[in-house]
Amino acid sequence: MITSGGDSPGMNAAVRGVVRAALGRGAEVFGFRHGWRGVISGDGFPMNSGSVSGIVDRGGTSLHTARCPEFREPKGREQAVQVLKEFEVDGLVVIGGDGSLTGARRLFEEFRFPVVGIPGSIDNDIAGTDYSIGFDTAVNTAMDAIDKIRDTAYSHDRVFVIEVMGRANGFIAVEVALASGAEAVLVPEVPFSLMDACNRLRKLRVEGKRSSLIIVAEGAARATDVADFIHRTTGFETRYLVLGHMQRGGSPTAFDRVLAVRLGAYAANRLLSGFMGEMVGVDGGKLVAHPLSYVLSTTKNIDPDRLLLVEAMTV
Repeated sequence: MITSGGDSPGMNAAVRGVVRAALGRGAEVFGFRHGWRGVISGDGFPMNSGSVSGIVDRGGTSLHTARCPEFREPKGREQAVQVLKEFEVDGLVVIGGDGSLTGARRLFEEFRFPVVGIPGSIDNDIAGTDYSIGFDTAVNTAMDAIDKIRDTAYSHDRVFVIEVMGRANGFIAVEVALASGAEAVLVPEVPFSLMDACNRLRKLRVEGKRSSLIIVAEGAARATDVADFIHRTTGFETRYLVLGHMQRGGSPTAFDRVLAVRLGAYAANRLLSGFMGEMVGVDGGKLVAHPLSYVLSTTKNIDPDRLLLVEAMTV
């Protein structure tokens, strides 16, 4: 088992789910540190029930994670398979985002090595599952900061532009915009007009609204640039805040813990039952599994109704 790529709250709960479920079926469990890099270097250790005791509430990943450019090359993947065979590993559970799952897919398709993936990413942009591990916690972490900003924005009659994570998608941005009652949300997937946003702010100010929040996904624009444009265009006192990597950390929410344990146990059971080359997920609350080839060739899109709802709530 490995955790790979960017960390997300709940990865430890998923590791616990994998270990306890596998041990319950009489299997031995081996963990590699630092993701694919640890597989290539052979940095691993046997895991038992005690290895995952007391980690369900911890953020980050006890197995650690790292980027591994070597694994992107055929030679690196050959080395990884050789190490797995040397350690007598019969199957691998990979917990991570699209990059990590892409590595799992290549290991399966090129070497027919048994793998099962678990979606661990705060971005929630992985197809084949309603939720990825860490998304709910990241949204709640962002919300905690935004609620505090709302207080000071109201007190000083200010516009605040808040930048959340999401280089290629706006799942976090849309969710926190709805939950915080933001006046606008900017996401990479949808073209936007800052002038339209300014006109909306002017209209709201005329109607008596003295403070406003603008949520920006990092891949859509820089908060500092948006704030500067709004101030120059409207004259309203405008500030910005970049939440950054704080959204990756913290103790996972109950939702993420339960999701992670369920997916971890399900992945272990699928692998031990002979299934491979797939990713587990949830669909309408039910556990599902999809081929990695499908997951990684399908784009998960933002619900357009959610975007429209953000705008509708500013009336």
